Amino acid sequence: MKIETIFDGYCHVVIDMQRLFAEETAWHAPAMRDILENVIALSRRMPSETLFARFIVPASVDNASGCWKPYYERWSMLTGDHHDPALHDLMGPLRAIAPAEQIFDKPGYSIFSNETLHSRLQKNGVRTIIVSGAETDVCVYSSVLQAIDLGYLVVIATDAVASSDGAAHRAVIDQLAPRMPEQILLLSTEEILSAVDAAPARGTLTKG
Repeated sequence: MKIETIFDGYCHVVIDMQRLFAEETAWHAPAMRDILENVIALSRRMPSETLFARFIVPASVDNASGCWKPYYERWSMLTGDHHDPALHDLMGPLRAIAPAEQIFDKPGYSIFSNETLHSRLQKNGVRTIIVSGAETDVCVYSSVLQAIDLGYLVVIATDAVASSDGAAHRAVIDQLAPRMPEQILLLSTEEILSAVDAAPARGTLTKG
């Protein structure tokens, strides 16, 4: 199969490229700065096919449920009552190019913790999801596995994902993802852009 044929029915999801992780917080992931240029390049080349996910923390520890409650007890300094809600915003260069209707929020690691995303993608005939963003070993990989369970082919932009833990990032790219070659493609930004150039044009992703 030619790579470009895989991109007939695709979307690009930018995962958690937010100030909350890019700036000097307890969840700071400095490597996000290293991938920002590639994430922007993918987003600009696919302006109508790109969605931007934001991880939203609860207003307080008391608003968390189940196993999220002890999690946010550990990270209470990052709940809504302890930090500037503007930290949920996308990083400046992405915020400047992200239409409001293409930004969606999620309460959990996976992009599919947003309850409307799957139906939105199905409505638009999406079969392949290209992922970029952070963190490789947490929200990105969680999204990848759930996307596969839902039947999507996943393309990981290897030079447009990053983690605060370099070893964990490499484990996903070098060891975990390659175990599923029929379901996960590992491609560079340049390879993805070349394939998209050869794929049929698509319309803007509608709201679900």
